[in-house]
Amino acid sequence: MQENNNSVLNTIEPTQTPLLDKQNRRFLTPKEIAAYVLTSYGTKNLNSYVDTWKQYFLLNYTGISGAGIATMNAVTSIWDALDDPLSGIIIDRCRTRWGRLRPFLILPMPIWAICTMLFFLVPYAIPMQYRTIYAVAISVLNSIGWSYYNAWTILLYNITPNLNERNNLITIQKFVDLFGVWIPSMVPITVDFLPGLTGWSQEGIYGGFAFFFVGILVLCSIFAFKNIKERVPIASKEDMENVSILKSIKYTLSNRPLFVKILSTFFSSVKGIGGANESLFWANNTGRLTNGTICGLFTGIPNYIITPLAPKLIKRFGVRTCAICAGLFGGTAYTTLYLIGYKPFGGGFTIPNFAFVIVMLTICGLPNCLMGVCDPVIQGDVYDYLEWKSGVRNEGLVNAVSGYVTKLSGTLIGALSGLVLEFIHYEPIKDIAGNLVPQTDPSVLQGIWAIFCLAPAIARFGYGFSMIFFNVHGKFRNNMLEELNAKRSAKTLEIAAKSENN
Repeated sequence: MQENNNSVLNTIEPTQTPLLDKQNRRFLTPKEIAAYVLTSYGTKNLNSYVDTWKQYFLLNYTGISGAGIATMNAVTSIWDALDDPLSGIIIDRCRTRWGRLRPFLILPMPIWAICTMLFFLVPYAIPMQYRTIYAVAISVLNSIGWSYYNAWTILLYNITPNLNERNNLITIQKFVDLFGVWIPSMVPITVDFLPGLTGWSQEGIYGGFAFFFVGILVLCSIFAFKNIKERVPIASKEDMENVSILKSIKYTLSNRPLFVKILSTFFSSVKGIGGANESLFWANNTGRLTNGTICGLFTGIPNYIITPLAPKLIKRFGVRTCAICAGLFGGTAYTTLYLIGYKPFGGGFTIPNFAFVIVMLTICGLPNCLMGVCDPVIQGDVYDYLEWKSGVRNEGLVNAVSGYVTKLSGTLIGALSGLVLEFIHYEPIKDIAGNLVPQTDPSVLQGIWAIFCLAPAIARFGYGFSMIFFNVHGKFRNNMLEELNAKRSAKTLEIAAKSENN
């Protein structure tokens, strides 16, 4: 492979440097940047809402038990084992007049949009004993839609060949994403106070938010489809024939950086156990969901400072080092918080105790945005490594493998999120109007606190330690990118020559 790469380097004359070789050239227009960032913003809004409230809604309003939620996630995972590899292969081999990836911004939209809204509508017409089956059905359909729609994330690595421009776009994306949790953070306030002021039901409010967030993402996706261009050269039909599906799978499965990235993603997903049950902590241990919103106003502030600094830290210390340090710092902070407890000043959840929790959660969250910038940069290295190794950008297949493991992890985490509630004997308590009231059992409250802190601690430690094994860094990464750039230059010249001959 090294010998082959050197031969490519030797075929490029200095005067032949094509457009794609000019790493200082700007390719992205302001409208393209806006289109990509807005799609990310819409996705962040919807995913923040669904990740936080789907299990909470199903558990407390539809009558589905923790075991039923575990069943839903398990069946969805089994389906994904069949669906994800197929969707990845289809995305990789898709060739249309609109590009390879852009069509997937539109085509799967109806499936995921409708099913996402159904998660937050109580199916009164369906008998209680069949509601788990109903949840399984919409979960599987929703998964199919997202398997193809997630091709939009690969656009990041295809709309510009300039790595500096790509990293800057990642930073802009992650900074704007910070605002993608603002509207979802209003959910507790509306659920706590709007029913008393207007007479609206809590379940109706959740359904309204789902419709709103789905609508935002639909509009953003249409805007992105109309304005984004794909610029990185893709493999021709001849290249794809030379690298068969079996070879593509072989190259993907032997991709060490990919599996380190998958391992780190798996550990990151463990945080979801705490995230899925975070609302239980605020509603039961502190007495109001709104306390979580108030806390979020403070804990999110450092992110607006750290995110713009992330590219400088990555450039100075390397993305791998930044990822390792961020993970280990977060794990230590969450463990410390658990050991101290959420009422260190005694009594109930008083203002001093609330202030302490806010400060500690702010410290725990400091590395989040650094990790948020590191992850897509590392993912780009995974794609580039595979292209350098095989000559073909099998991003769809890589994304499918990553996505499947992510979903498998999510299934496991979803099952554990429900089962840990069974383990601590959590049962929702409602008043005569059907609204939730806080728990009072000390053992249940302590169990919720353990879930709230220890799941994120395990996630962060696992992420940091797994990134130690990521081998695309330092001198090896620089040499790989130089050779890959030469390959792309040769391909661009070849395409230009064929065009002139035709």
